[in-house]
Amino acid sequence: MRDTVTSLISNYDTAGRYLDRNAIDSLQSYFTSGMDRVKVAGMISANAAEISREAGKRLFEVVPELIRPGGNAYTTRRYAACLRDMDYYLRYSSYAMVAGNNDVLMERVLQGLRETYNSLGVPIAPTVKGIQIMKDMVKDKALAMGVEDVSFIDVPFDFISREVSELSV
Repeated sequence: MRDTVTSLISNYDTAGRYLDRNAIDSLQSYFTSGMDRVKVAGMISANAAEISREAGKRLFEVVPELIRPGGNAYTTRRYAACLRDMDYYLRYSSYAMVAGNNDVLMERVLQGLRETYNSLGVPIAPTVKGIQIMKDMVKDKALAMGVEDVSFIDVPFDFISREVSELSV
């Protein structure tokens, strides 16, 4: 797993270049938002069960056919699997936020997910909707905590949504 600093230095080292103005600006931005990233990760950790559960509830209100007979979240086992997956997305998004890098999402969550979702017939649109609901909830909680610039929260959630949306179903 890489973070912003490691990735940036590795890229410049590979090219045999000194850090330029763009690199310095990128590092400055990462370090400036560092405390907010840690605060948000702590908030996610403290509220993860509530966020996953509430996001699931909101998702099933928007897409109720998921919990009806024949739906992908119908039966207790499938419902629990859906909430478990949402919790995975939330947890790994918090890691990516702190790192300022989405590598962990590819390494630990998204590799193999396409094949799994395809083989199970998991509908993609509701998955993406659930991820976006969690993103909005996290941003609302961060704003309530006094975090002014919550744009970094979008990055991992939107990355997951894009990667999952590329599934051919």
